[in-house]
Amino acid sequence: MSAIRVASIGGVERGFRVIVCRACRDPPCAAVCPTGALKPREGGGVIINYNKCIGCGYCREACPIGAIMWDEDDNKPIVCVHCGYCVEFCPHGVLALETVQLARR
Repeated sequence: MSAIRVASIGGVERGFRVIVCRACRDPPCAAVCPTGALKPREGGGVIINYNKCIGCGYCREACPIGAIMWDEDDNKPIVCVHCGYCVEFCPHGVLALETVQLARR
């Protein structure tokens, strides 16, 4: 039920990759949501209204980095909303929630 996926890139020797929402400024997942259940959040990313979600999966297909996980029991998306809750529970101290300045285009 996590919004973060850690996957091996070739065993312990080669390391791991973390797949998590990158808080797109213009999120494609929200753009394809037919019910408006995914709304762009100020500063990037999305907020989910599960009452509006119909479980169509369009958001998962639209995410260019595969950061939308899926709750098979409820047939609903799981997306990191950057709340920082997971940071408290990481036993290895590798997670952090930080504000970063983006370069202007």
